[in-house]
Amino acid sequence: MNIRKNWALVLSSLMILMLITAGCSNNNLTKITLAEVTHSTFYAPQYVALAEGFFEEEGLDVEIINTKGADKTMAALLSDEADIGLMGPEASVYVYNQGKEDFAVNFAQLTQRDGSFLISRQKDDNFTFDKLKGKSILGGRKGGVPEMTLEYVLKKNKLDLEKDVNVRTDIQFGVMAGAFTSGTGDYVTLFEPVASSLEKEGKGYIVASIGKESGYLPYTCYSSKKSYIKKNPDIIQKFTNAIYKSQQWLKTHSSEEIARSISSEFPETNIEDLTVVVERYKSQDTWSETTILKEDSLNHLMDIIDLAGELDKRAPYDKIVTTEFSQKAVDNLDK
Repeated sequence: MNIRKNWALVLSSLMILMLITAGCSNNNLTKITLAEVTHSTFYAPQYVALAEGFFEEEGLDVEIINTKGADKTMAALLSDEADIGLMGPEASVYVYNQGKEDFAVNFAQLTQRDGSFLISRQKDDNFTFDKLKGKSILGGRKGGVPEMTLEYVLKKNKLDLEKDVNVRTDIQFGVMAGAFTSGTGDYVTLFEPVASSLEKEGKGYIVASIGKESGYLPYTCYSSKKSYIKKNPDIIQKFTNAIYKSQQWLKTHSSEEIARSISSEFPETNIEDLTVVVERYKSQDTWSETTILKEDSLNHLMDIIDLAGELDKRAPYDKIVTTEFSQKAVDNLDK
């Protein structure tokens, strides 16, 4: 009886020690807050970095908040509600052009295509863009990358935005799916997995990929305030390392493996459906292979912003972009 009691005490002590050790281990991680523009499989590399422990390997405990819009993400960054923001680089262009001293600097690129899909009310296996004449499209916030890229694609397909099609910018990005299913608009642009969920419910049908139509561009990047980067270069480097590790992991894993890795982020979507969604992004080369944001890519984005009439002046690449951390991640992790 005494032996049993002794073993029980030993086991209890071991359990307590394990809990204390785990607590100490977590305390050794540096906690940072990351604001994301929306929650989507479009940002799979970020969720892989969480699920596969790449952030932890770098000593980071990353808390993600969903702000539902690039303007709100930038506001969270500038107000110190977030340490790092994931959004389109256009937001940093606007802030720089406003003359703010402590502006946002892009230090890592995540995606290299638009992640939205054009949704119709009817199934259309032979869709062509001329079918949009006389129709209205829910396009998102005016001046946001999704809306401006949509305009670019429409113009590329010879559609006159004044005469041929009505791009609605009066409905907030986060509620466009609900507005569309309630009867507003003829078409809508949506990210995954929302686009596929509408299709599965028979409430909308994917007819075109805006990402394929628009080509390569630095659609979403990570940025921080200039002062934060200067004060916390180690954190920025560790964060960049984790994202780069994730980008390399995605290159060598199947769509199903990626879906299983990020499944906890999308509990409402089963693995089969999530695999389809991931494959849709993977097959069109959505994710950047490195975090390096190149000057010609940023110029292409500013061309699109300029074409949309939203650019007062171009922001200097060497002011709103740093490749220091991305280059170090490539150099150190590829050894």
